[in-house]
Amino acid sequence: MNAGPVLIGLTGPIGCGKSTVAGWLASMGGRRIDMDALAREVTAPGTAALPAIRRRFGDGVFAADGSLDRAALAAIVFRDPAALADLERIVHPFVRERLVEEVASAGAAGVPFVVIEAIKLVESGIAAACDAVWVVDCGPEMQRARLSGRGVAPDDAERRMAAQGAGLAERLVARVMSEWPSVPVRRLVTDGPEAEVRAVVEAALEEALADRGR
Repeated sequence: MNAGPVLIGLTGPIGCGKSTVAGWLASMGGRRIDMDALAREVTAPGTAALPAIRRRFGDGVFAADGSLDRAALAAIVFRDPAALADLERIVHPFVRERLVEEVASAGAAGVPFVVIEAIKLVESGIAAACDAVWVVDCGPEMQRARLSGRGVAPDDAERRMAAQGAGLAERLVARVMSEWPSVPVRRLVTDGPEAEVRAVVEAALEEALADRGR
């Protein structure tokens, strides 16, 4: 996928600023691709992924109108790693197909770079196709504050943070360096003042574009 626009993979722990950074990059002239949004697209009513989801998880994860009951499905997969892995195996091929289409569309439109925002950028292997991988990170107090700002209850925030585990950003950086040493990876700390963090993002973007001779 890396023959067209520069591909910047953006990932990191929940509540650390992925969406904010992705929004900045879009305002700097890039195309933003939200992998969660693509996953919702490919599991919309009438899509090809739904029969396989029904076979694996049953009628209980569907509403009366045949649409996917995302809350019911989430209640299953977020408590059962094996179920989550099964869901990802079903959905990921469809999501990756949409990703390829979106990147091709950006290339055809002359967009200079694409930011791929994905919580599982590394685990899915999409990081291998990127020209650069950025891992956003922040301290736990900032995570809690940001999640609270989204309306997440404190106990739910703690559960989500615990599920990801401490040191996730460092583990993601280390995995990229180990598995795809040719892909530049950097950890972006977003605890500081917004202007300072944005300046770091702008410098990182300039470096990523320069690495591709743009």
